[in-house]
Amino acid sequence: MIQQTLQGFLRRLRRWLAWLWQQEGTPSERARGLAAGVFSGCFPFFGMQTLLGIALASVVRGNHLLAAAGTWISNPITYLPLYWFNYQVGCCLLGKGQIEFDLSQLNGQDLWTHGWTFSSRLLIGSTLVGGIAAALTSGITYGLLKKQPKAKQRNLLYRRSNQRRH
Repeated sequence: MIQQTLQGFLRRLRRWLAWLWQQEGTPSERARGLAAGVFSGCFPFFGMQTLLGIALASVVRGNHLLAAAGTWISNPITYLPLYWFNYQVGCCLLGKGQIEFDLSQLNGQDLWTHGWTFSSRLLIGSTLVGGIAAALTSGITYGLLKKQPKAKQRNLLYRRSNQRRH
């Protein structure tokens, strides 16, 4: 059973790498696009992560499709552990803060203060974790794409030059 699971994982990894190699752009553009998506995916902006990833990919001149795919780092399976970890990183940087309150005594100002305490830690942690994850993703992806077989690179360049003529 473990062997079948490992074989399935390796098969999916090979398919993903093949898909990655087929995307448009230089290895650097593809790596930047994927990294932009991973960075954006580390933030708890549900419904906006893909748009943010594509916008960031435009800024860093990365592949937009890979940026959208990179945001999948946060998904229903990883939301809770990823954002909990980001929050903990933020708490390490900013301190725990005072998030203890009695619901019967809660007023608007307390809610705003506690909300800001929580949000600031989550956003700071998301920024740091996203930056590190994006840097690692970019480096690893670029390294994998630079090792692309020379025949595939020539084929890709040939196809591009033909597209520009038409």
